[in-house]
Amino acid sequence: MRRREFLGALGGSAALMPFAARAVSSGGMPLIGILSFGGVEAQRPRNDAFLQRLKEMGWVDGRNVRVELRFGDGRRERADELAAEFARLKADIIVTAGVISILAAKRAMPATPIVFAITADPVGTGVVDSLAHPGGTITGLSSQGADYGGKQVDLLREILPYLRRVGAIANAGSAGALSEMRGFESAAKAAGLEFSRFEIRSAEDIAPAFETMRGRIDALDIVPDPLTQANRQKIIALARETRIPASYGSRDNPSEGGLMSFGPNQIDLYRRAAELVDKILRGAKPADIPVEQPTRFELVVNLKTAKELGLTIPESLLARADEVIE
Repeated sequence: MRRREFLGALGGSAALMPFAARAVSSGGMPLIGILSFGGVEAQRPRNDAFLQRLKEMGWVDGRNVRVELRFGDGRRERADELAAEFARLKADIIVTAGVISILAAKRAMPATPIVFAITADPVGTGVVDSLAHPGGTITGLSSQGADYGGKQVDLLREILPYLRRVGAIANAGSAGALSEMRGFESAAKAAGLEFSRFEIRSAEDIAPAFETMRGRIDALDIVPDPLTQANRQKIIALARETRIPASYGSRDNPSEGGLMSFGPNQIDLYRRAAELVDKILRGAKPADIPVEQPTRFELVVNLKTAKELGLTIPESLLARADEVIE
């Protein structure tokens, strides 16, 4: 394609130049790599939202950008493999989520811009220098500072007035997940509750963890992470089998039989991640783009699962829910 024809495909806008111009000079288009630690189906709604928002801003896959998707299916070792694959493809921007995938991309492509749609504590885990001034090649959206732990504890206490012992299950291989677990632990202890920690590193650790928690806890927090999300059906089934009321971080879980979820609207996060990619394509540097915080949170409750567990959800909580599944 000749230069004039390619610029026409971009809509003739001079504003789309810096990144696109470099791709034109090499006869190609900017390549956006989406690195998902989770599975294809789990990520489909989020990736669709990302691509739709890109399209709304004038970036269309196959016309003026190329988009490649790779999925790790919750396997930690796949993050480095997929990042190395994107390095071989010479991706211009990487979009991902979670500390494991972010750092894998950074190791494989230290000079490539990386946008994360969501991660916990990116400052504490060394992903960025600060939220206001990320520095380096990485920016995105962070749950740092959001009081998820306190809100989850409050919701569980509202549903379970007898609540005395709580636990949390998290991916021990993810610094971000462990950070969120510590937040939940602090909130639980501040509320006078006993706390138990259950760490997993792979799908094979999930069933033994639930066996260990039988009879030890009254309720459980599932720390959101690509590993727990990729294995959400197994976790939901085990929580129901052991009759442990569980709270999750994503609406996917109550939609598939989990009791309740509270967390940022992840579709919104991926749309906002597309806006950050747009800025980089137009010439902005990740180091100069502040890390954003989620603005939309949602509470989803599954009444059918509550009934199975013998729980009565207070009307006051149902009135606040964004969705009630009956």
